[in-house]
Amino acid sequence: MHTTDVLIIGGGIVGLGTGLALAGRATVTVVEAEHRVAQHQTGHNSGVIHSGLYYKPGSEKARNCAAGRELMYQFCEENGVPHDRCGKLVVATDNREVKALAELERRGAANGLRGIERLSAEQMREIEPHVRGVAALRVPETGIVNYKAVSEVYARKIAEAGGSVRTDTKFLGCTRELGAINAETTAGPIRAKLLVNCAGLYSDRVARLCGVEPGVRIVPFRGEYYELKPKAEHLCKHLIYPVPDASLPFLGVHFTRMIGGGVECGPNAVLAFRRDGYRLRDISASDMLELARYVGFWKMARRFWWTGAHEMYRSASRRAFWHALRKLIPEVSFHDLVRAGAGVRAQAVAPDGKLVDDFFIRQANRMIHVLNAPSPAATASIAIGRSIAEMVTKELV
Repeated sequence: MHTTDVLIIGGGIVGLGTGLALAGRATVTVVEAEHRVAQHQTGHNSGVIHSGLYYKPGSEKARNCAAGRELMYQFCEENGVPHDRCGKLVVATDNREVKALAELERRGAANGLRGIERLSAEQMREIEPHVRGVAALRVPETGIVNYKAVSEVYARKIAEAGGSVRTDTKFLGCTRELGAINAETTAGPIRAKLLVNCAGLYSDRVARLCGVEPGVRIVPFRGEYYELKPKAEHLCKHLIYPVPDASLPFLGVHFTRMIGGGVECGPNAVLAFRRDGYRLRDISASDMLELARYVGFWKMARRFWWTGAHEMYRSASRRAFWHALRKLIPEVSFHDLVRAGAGVRAQAVAPDGKLVDDFFIRQANRMIHVLNAPSPAATASIAIGRSIAEMVTKELV
């Protein structure tokens, strides 16, 4: 039997960030069901280093993003991970959005953003000549990186510190005894003093396998992307975002320059028919039956049915997606768009149908379950990892 101080379930960026924070302070074993780390949310996002503009001041998202952003830039610099503090514009396309833009500016200031700048339409066009709108916020703290590359460095550093990152190792369940947790995995048993659940899309199921009721259910939302053809990439110099709908934890379709080159457009947000359903044809009858039996899903659906229907239409229609993008950059041609990849967001939904907006962590006997860690979790992964490591250290004493 393999023994370790801390068993971390999930080799995404939050699990690895936690392992990195604990490395050298305790023996750490990270288990990942896939053949490589960062294969789900971490490896399918748009690679943005978020500034902290959107989040409610005082929230876990706001605190961790503010600290984690600069830690991420520092980590990338010290470890040779390519990144670019390129900045972004948040654009009000009409006068109705100017009030919401002002609220974002207030939140950004409250969250410690010092370089944020309000731009008139003329000032905006000096920076981004092809963008159309009535006003914008310029946020220089935003950047881009490849989070798969970051995760691989995290994993390497964990191993260098004496820890272990085990891929192709699926967690099957555990039993508890005095002072220890005995976990069963597809690669054999593991005995640990403490367990940390960072399983992302499967975090609620892992909690139940551990005998803990999570209090939420993970609902998977697929975000689909297009890319601009090379001849159209000149239309976008920064990251360009719309003013988001404050009632939803999604930011709307936007333009993102990628660290490896090119410009990504999206994502939309549609219900995925499987926990890891990256394609429309990815369907799991058992996953859908689980959702159908969850009262919180139906309450959420009643609340957001119109938004959901619109997102599904935009998913099915490239023309509808194109029209959404043209609100920001009218010169984008229908033929400039090429289908790209997709990601799946693990969104925790409460029994009352509310989308859990902040990070949600539940502690149990010698266990810590990370049950909601959406964006900006990748940006904040070092800060979140350190916070979880402090919880672990207190438990281990």
